[in-house]
Amino acid sequence: MKLRLFHFFPATRVEGPGTRACIQVQGCPIRCAGCAVPRTWPAGGGTLVDADALADGILSGPPVEGVTFLGGEPFAQAAALARIGRRVRAHGLSVVTFTGYRLDEIRAAGRKAHDDLLDVTDLLIDGPFQKEKTDYSRPWVGSSNQQFHFLTDRYAHLAQKLDTIPNRIEVRMGADGRILVHGLAPLESMAALIRGD
Repeated sequence: MKLRLFHFFPATRVEGPGTRACIQVQGCPIRCAGCAVPRTWPAGGGTLVDADALADGILSGPPVEGVTFLGGEPFAQAAALARIGRRVRAHGLSVVTFTGYRLDEIRAAGRKAHDDLLDVTDLLIDGPFQKEKTDYSRPWVGSSNQQFHFLTDRYAHLAQKLDTIPNRIEVRMGADGRILVHGLAPLESMAALIRGD
């Protein structure tokens, strides 16, 4: 089974709880105004990879507590991500899934692949980014309409602590010299980093 991939991070600390592998999929039908990664929108972009090979890479890669799926739009490739999710969950890893859809919309769609992805997700963070509701006071989200759904008990202990977990960014340099910044932080925090505060 193939997956259209925008980027893969073998280990990151900014895309969910703890150290996680992160699969950023290519393709998004939602296309939120003000999206931080519009390059993920075209469905034909990115790289086509084998889902099982990617799961194998996660399981043999750096130690992580789980995997995060983000986009683009993960539910546009739900079957392949559900397959990866089943593989990593069988080895004790957790799954966090971000989506621009709302949980009630996903459930109402009645699509098996969507239900399969929900079944392997411990923490679902849902809702489209809404620029007019920009808010970085909670971790991992960019607007106040986005919600956290603890679909298993794995991260339920975080429900009352979200306001104590800071947003973070990571800056990486690729082998080709490109600089990649990911994660979320308000502009004033980034300015403080540049100043060295």
